[in-house]
Amino acid sequence: MSVGEEVRTEQTKPQQSLGTAAARNLATTTKSVPQMQEISSRWLLRMLPWVDIQGGTYRVNRRLTFAVGDGRLTFVKTGDRVEIIPAELGELPALRSYEDEEVLFEIARRCEQREIAAGEVIASFGSPTDEVYLLAHGRVEKVGTGPYGDDESLGVLADGAYLGDEALLNEDAIWEYTARALTACTVLVLTRQDVEQIAERSDSLREHLQQRRSIPQQRSNKYGEKEIDLAAGHSGEPDIPHTFVDYEARPREYELSVAQTVLRIHTRVADLYNQPMNQTEQQIRLTVEALKERQEHELINNRDFGLLHNCEYDQRIQPHDGVPGPDDLDELLSRRRGTKLLLAHPRAIAAIGRELNKRGLVPETIDMAGNRIPTWRGVPIFPCNKIPVSPERTTSIIAMRTGESDQGVIGLRASGIPDEIEPSLSVRFMGINEQAIIKYLVTAYYSAAVLVPDALGVLENVEIGRWQ
Repeated sequence: MSVGEEVRTEQTKPQQSLGTAAARNLATTTKSVPQMQEISSRWLLRMLPWVDIQGGTYRVNRRLTFAVGDGRLTFVKTGDRVEIIPAELGELPALRSYEDEEVLFEIARRCEQREIAAGEVIASFGSPTDEVYLLAHGRVEKVGTGPYGDDESLGVLADGAYLGDEALLNEDAIWEYTARALTACTVLVLTRQDVEQIAERSDSLREHLQQRRSIPQQRSNKYGEKEIDLAAGHSGEPDIPHTFVDYEARPREYELSVAQTVLRIHTRVADLYNQPMNQTEQQIRLTVEALKERQEHELINNRDFGLLHNCEYDQRIQPHDGVPGPDDLDELLSRRRGTKLLLAHPRAIAAIGRELNKRGLVPETIDMAGNRIPTWRGVPIFPCNKIPVSPERTTSIIAMRTGESDQGVIGLRASGIPDEIEPSLSVRFMGINEQAIIKYLVTAYYSAAVLVPDALGVLENVEIGRWQ
């Protein structure tokens, strides 16, 4: 018998038992609920203290502060040419709140682009300060002299920072540190002479600079708040100082943001396919999960209230060597009292682990809801995949003090809204259309507020791709 005849005989052989395909028609399968890969741990939503607000707005009242400009500059790059956006010059202390666009455009035009090699000294301690350096790209270290004559690092500056801004307000200013390029840098240089020449032709700029020069004469504490006059350690009957606590006239207000979607389910599906799982419930469950993922993303990245964009400049630090070493984490924690938690991308946590391994350090862990969470100095480091990773494989690490009583970071929500299924999250029936489709409006209201600047800190430009 040939091979072909054997195959035909095998195929025509009568079936002797029930096939599995037919048997499944009579069997009750064991099945899971619909799974969703997008669901993450969402530690920020779980650990953030939530405050219920009325009227959709939360006002943060603070003491009066003499703000002198502490923002980040933004540049535009065209080929190898870099220019600063004129309006961004308002972030410099001398030009804060100055709004004459024509004058700002002229100042921006006077900025000269320079390329600085790695290791080059930009300015030396004790030399006159007559130029402002606007750092478009690169990293610059500020080096001072320690109490025993050794060099000590005073901090690292990165893209968007500036140096020597005192030159625009004080003719006698000197460099109080040495600025040295850690990497190749692109800077824009603005001289005091150029600004003075423009001020001679612009009455508004001249008056603005005169007003700014008077601000340092205001009595304020190290945080820029109006000082409260006190007397201590006196004897006899001296005159006791009179004082009052001044408040900001225009405090910041946080409005609740919203995330919404319209969920549609055909009545045929809701009527006929609800066993053993309710189709409507599963559709709503997965939609709510996606909404919460977006909510956490907005709390991190939203330009109005997101944590990465609402951290004050003096609370942003740069890693000394690029990678997130223990020294950098210590510096991050030292910027605020009572840090409650750290948030980092999982790849950043892995980079922290590599640096600890190099030094032979083993971080302690704590149990949080059945999860082992690593800590540093007793502060838990929670993973958060919403923190972005740049194409250059750099990211940020967020440190927070939380809670209203501790003047920390708080989440904002509005509990008690109609058709609420969770605090500040509702599923509202919108009716059935002519195509027999049921519609539900799924809504979440949320925001976040930073009560005082030092409640939030960020370690920026953390390298996560270095393995040596």
